[in-house]
Amino acid sequence: MKLFLGEYQQNFIGTRLAVPKKIRELVNANTFVLAKGFEKCLFGYATETWEKVAEQELLPSLSDSKARDLKRYLYSGASELTFDGQGRVVIPETLRSYAGLTESTMVIGAGDHFEIWNENNWRSHLTALEATVRNG
Repeated sequence: MKLFLGEYQQNFIGTRLAVPKKIRELVNANTFVLAKGFEKCLFGYATETWEKVAEQELLPSLSDSKARDLKRYLYSGASELTFDGQGRVVIPETLRSYAGLTESTMVIGAGDHFEIWNENNWRSHLTALEATVRNG
């Protein structure tokens, strides 16, 4: 399995985000899935990985209300996006608004997926993560 790694500061211009080349290469296709993540960021998945995640999410019983809510959360905001010729994507308004995306945006590798963050939110979250790691 290829892993999404690294941290990239990107400019978000209007509705378009230029996705870093290393991230695009790992997506390994012209389309990918972008969904609401946790902590007010967006999760980006190669389509085949998203399909595996979806299979796992469909396993919990429909009688489990938490499982139903998680499915609603993940799938209702998900979109399949296509890169343009310059490696940019148009991020839907609902996802832009959810993540609070502004001109200064971070794209980070997160193992099996990548995440898109408002830069200020990412820096704050990273500071908290670093404190947690240091303090065990």
